[in-house]
Amino acid sequence: MKTEFNSFLKKLLIFSGILGIIALILFFFLPRHFFTPVLPLIFVFFILVTLLSYYLLLRIVHVRFIRFVNYFMLSTFVKLILYIAILVLYIFLNKKDAVPFALSFFILYIFYTFFEISAILTYSKKLQ
Repeated sequence: MKTEFNSFLKKLLIFSGILGIIALILFFFLPRHFFTPVLPLIFVFFILVTLLSYYLLLRIVHVRFIRFVNYFMLSTFVKLILYIAILVLYIFLNKKDAVPFALSFFILYIFYTFFEISAILTYSKKLQ
């Protein structure tokens, strides 16, 4: 489990670095009002949530594989509620930055969700 988690962490950091470089390049070519000042914090947030979710998934799989599907569905639901709560709270508190924040958050949500699901599918195929 430890080597699988370390491998995932390495891939996640490389993936996040690539996304960060793309965001930095876009920052220089697009108007500033397209970017939220909290973009680096959004990256950190998604990295931490993805790591925690994957770590808990690995622990559940090694305890009982049957619980894997239940945990995956529950974690997806909890993350979705957490993401919506953060979006609503931030937009409520920072109306001027609402559109760039929501757009950045949604784009990173798509990328990190795709990354996590592909990692989970790869790992579940190894177990079968």
